[in-house]
Amino acid sequence: AKEGDLAIVYGSKVQNATVDSRFQTATFPETVVLDSAITDYVDIRYRAVDSSKMFDCFGQLNSARFRMDCRTESGQIRIYTKGYGTENLPKEGGYVMFPNHQGKYDALGIIWTHKSPCSVVIDEAKSHTFLVRQFIDLIDGKRLKKDDIRQSVKVIMECAKETALGKKFIIFPEGGYNHNRNDVQTFKPGAFKSAIKAKVPIVPVALVDSYKPFELWGLGSVVTQVHYLEPLYYEEYKDMQSWEIAGIVTERIRNKICQVTA
Repeated sequence: AKEGDLAIVYGSKVQNATVDSRFQTATFPETVVLDSAITDYVDIRYRAVDSSKMFDCFGQLNSARFRMDCRTESGQIRIYTKGYGTENLPKEGGYVMFPNHQGKYDALGIIWTHKSPCSVVIDEAKSHTFLVRQFIDLIDGKRLKKDDIRQSVKVIMECAKETALGKKFIIFPEGGYNHNRNDVQTFKPGAFKSAIKAKVPIVPVALVDSYKPFELWGLGSVVTQVHYLEPLYYEEYKDMQSWEIAGIVTERIRNKICQVTA
């Protein structure tokens, strides 16, 4: 470890670490403690990293890859995430993935199973908490202010421009979640504007049991699923209205979840 490194420790034995009643934090110049939302992780292994390149907390994270490695005191992995349908992802160019929204783990599960770098659009109000702020910065995410139409349009334009140049984005068209678990809520047609403008593929993504890591309190392992469904290409949706696209994507995701959970 060297000066300027960023490290987080929770439930681990580390020399020269400051300690309060719940957390241990490495004594480098720039440190943070874990958000209370993830205190059910009993043991997060310590690793010092170059803060300009990687951020270690509940796994490894850099601008190109995320690796989940949560373990309990017994050494068992806490979260398993299985990806399906990666063969459906477009082989070239940018695209936008539209998943159902279940909880805080959703984007992490997609990034973990997605082989190439991707980013996410997030509600600006939720993007400045511990860990989330660093996570969004490192993957060059977009912060959208729901109550600011001008700023929202700007973010949509930025996403369209970057996607047209080859970037991959995750956008949650439900706009939020509220203990809805595997029930798919209404998709907002406006969420599809950036993909439509960029004329890029729209990839429906069905998340199954993605709420469990942060909603089910306990030390047992959980399994989440990420299903990449067949994309809608521009030639298919160019004559459709955004609400029609939203309906098709919603139906495909609901059908997949019903098939998997039946």
